[in-house]
Amino acid sequence: MRKDKEKALKLRKEGKSYREIKNELSVPLSTLSEWLSPHGWSKNITDSLVETAKEKNTIRLRSLNGIRSEHLKNAYNDARKEAAEEFEILKYHPLFIAGIMLYWGEGDKVTYHHVKFTNTDTAMVKTYVKFLVDVCRIPKEKIRCSLLLYPDLDEELCKKNWKEKSGLNDIHFGKSTIIQGRHKTKRLQTGICLVNVSSTYFKQKILIWTKLLAEQIVSSEYYRFGL
Repeated sequence: MRKDKEKALKLRKEGKSYREIKNELSVPLSTLSEWLSPHGWSKNITDSLVETAKEKNTIRLRSLNGIRSEHLKNAYNDARKEAAEEFEILKYHPLFIAGIMLYWGEGDKVTYHHVKFTNTDTAMVKTYVKFLVDVCRIPKEKIRCSLLLYPDLDEELCKKNWKEKSGLNDIHFGKSTIIQGRHKTKRLQTGICLVNVSSTYFKQKILIWTKLLAEQIVSSEYYRFGL
């Protein structure tokens, strides 16, 4: 066995990431993957590294209220820089990937101050809320929801359903909006749920994460290497 392979195995058992081993031994990631991925214990180390990274690198949020316009540009730059650093830590985390993909497909990309996600599927909303709380560390009290309903839907029954399925409660749900369109009968059994976090700083971050994941997801390198 090559000496550098022996050392790579030793470093991996000590809990080093692929990139740390690469930097120390100057061995290509592709070679490390061939050496290390067949070992079941290496996958356990990957999981451990992800959890450690989550604890040590809590998503940082700032309130931009009261910041003067001349300082906002610097604040936005800070958010984007932090987002890029956090992405490198979280980009292989399943719930992070799921949350960003959901936002990429159904999230608001237009407004500056709101991180809005809208969907009719209770499982998707539940997953997105879990992403906000468990990965992004958004305090639950900062999450606000509202429903879009057709006139013949019972608002209380619809709210009850969404609360049960999403893991949220009364304090998170505001006034519902009744859809006054051409079709006034219930096309959707429980309406449409809009989940919002009001934070310009977080909005900057989630847009950067979406952009970075969009770039990575089509790269073969992304699928070959983890922690």
